[in-house]
Amino acid sequence: MNILIVDDETNIRDLMVRYLKTDGIEGEGAENAYSAQRLLSQKPFDGCLIDLRMPGMDGLELIRWIRQEGFRMPIVMVSAHGEITDAVEALKHGAQDYIVKPFNPEEVVIKLKRLVEAQNFRNIQETEERLPQDHAFIGESVQIQRIKSMISRIALTNSSVLVTGESGTGKEVIARTIHEQSPLSAGPFVAINIGGVPENLLESELFGYEKGAFTGAVSRKTGMFELASGGTLFLDEIGEMPSSLQVKILRVLQERTITRLGGTQPIPINARIVCATNRNLEDMVREGSFREDLFYRLNVVRIHVPPLRERKEDIPLLVSWILKKLNSRMGRQFTGLTPEAMEKLKEYRFHGNIRELENILERAAIFTDGSIIGEDELDLRANELEPSFGEETSCGGLAFGDEAVSLKDIEKQAIERALRRWEGNRTKAADELGITRRTLINKIAEFGLDV
Repeated sequence: MNILIVDDETNIRDLMVRYLKTDGIEGEGAENAYSAQRLLSQKPFDGCLIDLRMPGMDGLELIRWIRQEGFRMPIVMVSAHGEITDAVEALKHGAQDYIVKPFNPEEVVIKLKRLVEAQNFRNIQETEERLPQDHAFIGESVQIQRIKSMISRIALTNSSVLVTGESGTGKEVIARTIHEQSPLSAGPFVAINIGGVPENLLESELFGYEKGAFTGAVSRKTGMFELASGGTLFLDEIGEMPSSLQVKILRVLQERTITRLGGTQPIPINARIVCATNRNLEDMVREGSFREDLFYRLNVVRIHVPPLRERKEDIPLLVSWILKKLNSRMGRQFTGLTPEAMEKLKEYRFHGNIRELENILERAAIFTDGSIIGEDELDLRANELEPSFGEETSCGGLAFGDEAVSLKDIEKQAIERALRRWEGNRTKAADELGITRRTLINKIAEFGLDV
């Protein structure tokens, strides 16, 4: 815990630093509001003790600035006897409590500890609220047991982690699990899908910008790196990072600072970086589309998540977990699958992995009247992306019999069907197809699809 004491009286600053230290708490003093602004911009603090009356910018103005900048740490205002009205005003603008001079330092330390602990509890609650309801890392296969063991070791370090695997295998779940088991678990978990953000907006999303940095920048924006301070930043689909930004991400990892667009002041970041990709970064390095030095910076520890078809022994556990979610969401009482239905699932290829399994079971739940889902209700053919050659197969409204069909036609039909299945939702269709949203948009334009 680190507390900033802002007071123009040296003896008060030194006294509070000593008292905090006796309780195992770090304290740092600032002799005026301007010095406090500098310190707050340079390092994270868990709480502030601010004097109301100071030369230049007073404590009330400093509190307004702290809240406008997006700092959330609790603030205790110090006022004199005749300044109670101002102290109440400070409470309106973001202070959590106030004390009156002369004060008992021990009482102040108790107040600060209580407020910081309460804020940490709120942070944990908010993090839990941001977690998806399907947050779980399910499986007892050898591969999953090995990953769980790796996570328990990795979580205690601050090393960068690269999670690889096909779309839908649960890479973000692993990132969240690492965060929750780490010493940073009380901090935020901030996730951004690199492939889902337009290239011209990605830099401002990651680094933020200053007011007036460009047309339309009417106020300061805090970027993802800052938002993740004290927690974990999850960069999904890192393989989609444009070349122009790769060097900037490398610099952040090396220097542990960022600079907002339009700004000049380096801002320290203390977020752990976890990245994920469904692409082969080694191939991209060889092709020259991904920087080799950035790859080695990210690839300190790697976790590869196997596709569902390579750990079919986990399917019964996953089915049980998904059915429990469906029961809660749909108000049903599903107890399981028939043996024939379970066997069909184990034989299925699952190109979309766990996400596809969820879709299959949700669709089956809609059309099942009883408590047990049968083979017919699974309707696995509805999820097949490839036509079965040698027999007539319907694909996107066209029939392919024994005639030769180009791979381009198959690809086009698969995209059309996925888009129709998801009512034009490009993100969900891309996830099902195992490609990025940006790739899907390019394919739609290439094929001239109007879906």
